[in-house]
Parts: sequence; C-alpha cells; structure tokens
Amino acid sequence: MAAAKTIGLAYDLAGRGDHSFNDAAAAGFDRANKDLGLVLKEGKPDQIGSNRDAVVQQLIDAGSDLTFGVGFLYTDAITAQAKAHPDERFALIDGTVDAPNVASLTFATNEGSFLVGAAAALTSKTGKIGFVGGVAIPIIKSIEAGYVAGAKYVKPDIQIDVRYISQPPDMSGFGSPPRARQLALAQYDAGVDVVYQAARGSGAGVFVAAKDHSDASHSHVWAIGSDSDQHTTVGGGALQPFILTSMVKKLDVAVFDTIERQHAGTDVGGTTTVYGLKAGGVDYATSGGFVDAIKPRLEELRRKIIDGSITVPDAP
Repeated sequence: MAAAKTIGLAYDLAGRGDHSFNDAAAAGFDRANKDLGLVLKEGKPDQIGSNRDAVVQQLIDAGSDLTFGVGFLYTDAITAQAKAHPDERFALIDGTVDAPNVASLTFATNEGSFLVGAAAALTSKTGKIGFVGGVAIPIIKSIEAGYVAGAKYVKPDIQIDVRYISQPPDMSGFGSPPRARQLALAQYDAGVDVVYQAARGSGAGVFVAAKDHSDASHSHVWAIGSDSDQHTTVGGGALQPFILTSMVKKLDVAVFDTIERQHAGTDVGGTTTVYGLKAGGVDYATSGGFVDAIKPRLEELRRKIIDGSITVPDAP
C-alpha cells in the first residue's frame, strides 16, 4: 500500500471552526501537515446532512489517499464508498465499518464523562446538576450514562436533570446553539448549578446560558464542555470563567496516529482502535484551574477505572 500523501476530512455539520468536534479532528491533520508535509482536502455536508456520500466522493475525486468521516453519521457513506473504491483507504471516527480498507476509530467517552460527572457533583453547591445532549442517539446516551454514573458515584443523592435538543432522526440538535441555551437556562433557573453539554455545534449555547444566568442572578453557575478543551477553544474571555472543565476526546491523537501509520506504509484498513482512559484517548481538562482542588479525587477515580475497580456503564 502506497504512503498517504493527501488526506481528506469530511466534517460533521458545523465544519471546521466549531470549537469542538470538528476542530479536534482538524488539529490532528494540522499536526500531520506540520510534521509530515501532507496535503489536506476538506468538505462538509449541507445543513441537514443529506449529502454525506457526495462529500466523501468529492474528496476521493480531489485525490485523497486516506479519507476520514468525522462522526458516526458517516457510517453509511464510508461503507458505500469503501465498497466502491476498494483500493482507497478510509477512516471512520466514532463508528465501525467492517471492511478491509476502513480504519474504525472509537472512543470510550463514557469513561471521560464519568470523571466530569464526578467533578460536577463535587463542585455543585445546590445538589442539582444537568446534562444537555444534542441528539438522543446511542453515542450521546453513552456520554450521559458515564456522566450520571460518575456524579452518583461520589454523591449518591445528587439530582440530575437530563434534556435533549432533538430526537432521531432529527439531527438538528447538533447545530442549534439557541436551543441549547434555552434548555440550559431552564435548568439553571430550576436550581441546577453545573450543566454538561454533549451537543457538538450547539454546545456554545450552554456556555452563553451559564454567563447569562450568572449575570442576571448575581450568582455563579458552571458549564462543562465536550470533545475539546473548550476553555481554550471557545473564544472570547467572557465565557471562560464559566467553563468548569471539559471531557476531552482526543480526536487529534486518533487522526494523527492513523495518518502517521498510513503515511509510513502501514495499512490501517481493517483495524478497529478504541481510545479510552488507559490509551490516553479521553480525559478531563484542567484549564483555568477550576478543578485543581478536586483533582486528587478525580485522579483516584481515573486509576480505578483503568485498573478495573470501577466499571463505567455505556448506556443509561
């Protein structure tokens, strides 16, 4: 198999610049571009995501040697294109495709969410925390499950308000910050003082809600980010004081690792890799220093998950 020199990234709905999921994947390529001198081709679907297959095809036509589908919603498109182009190489993030020319890259996001759930419960002063999911699909439900489990592990009597922006097949919940803000404001108004968002492009609305509620009530509530360290990526210092931590899914590590292996001549096709706490594929962010006081407890929980003392559920 020839070394990959041109990389294709088929982004999820919001595309590069979402300060979250897509940017994390793009960071992996940016590192490969710097270290290996590769060429990038990028594409993203229309507003409702109806043309993912065409996006992947366009990247192949543009000369991509290794094409990534950024998100499980590319499962059908990658499956079809891998069959149609058996000599090309593909990678799917957050999903699996059983094909000899596809690398499946998955993350134990429930493990990282367990840690931020514990952080939320340990930080809460009201005994009420919240969760805002983008779309109620299995991968987001797994994140919810880890969050709830982590919170209840450290505070069994914690109250958790779980809400979703949309239900499948409606995927608009990943691209509607105003709706995320509305849900989070309702939670804060009901006494919740920490809200974890797993809503991709919609998540910024939760950060805005935390600031708006804090300003209006002369109090201080928290939000928790996902996918990237959103304290550093959200942009604008006005929101940073309200981002307690983030569940970091190291897409950049997975993307760079896959590119590097294929570039070196190792065929990544037909492989499945799970990036969890043990592999360094998920983590919690410490930017801002807001979890410094509870970090020893979080590190204890990390060790227990890695050594098997704690089993984190992957469904509510």
